[in-house]
Amino acid sequence: MAPNLYLYSLAVWVLLVFLAIINGISRGLYVPYTGELLAHQMSSVIFSTVIFVVTYAFLKYSGVSGTSVQFIYVGLMWVSLTVSFEFLFGHFVVGHSWDRLLHDYNLLEGRIWLLVLIVTAISPWLANRLLS
Repeated sequence: MAPNLYLYSLAVWVLLVFLAIINGISRGLYVPYTGELLAHQMSSVIFSTVIFVVTYAFLKYSGVSGTSVQFIYVGLMWVSLTVSFEFLFGHFVVGHSWDRLLHDYNLLEGRIWLLVLIVTAISPWLANRLLS
């Protein structure tokens, strides 16, 4: 059933893109109260939680199955799509500079976007393990 797993996983990733946009818009509502850095950190933790919850619900209710390796591939596919979308769309469509796009990867400045990517990568595998 691997083809369904990958096809459904792609659809879930598209859903996650929309949820990321909503998360980003929501962040703008609390930036004035928290400051930009704390808002970024809160948004990253919130979205990491959303990613795992959506992934868990998808696997629990969709009926798709696969091996641990296939779920690792799904996570790697999601991370690849996310980073590609972020940089290609962010640079060529929105017009952000490469420096601005790389800014969220700077852990030394308290930027924790990497947490979102790590959660994105491991959520399919971890959710599958929890449901097995």
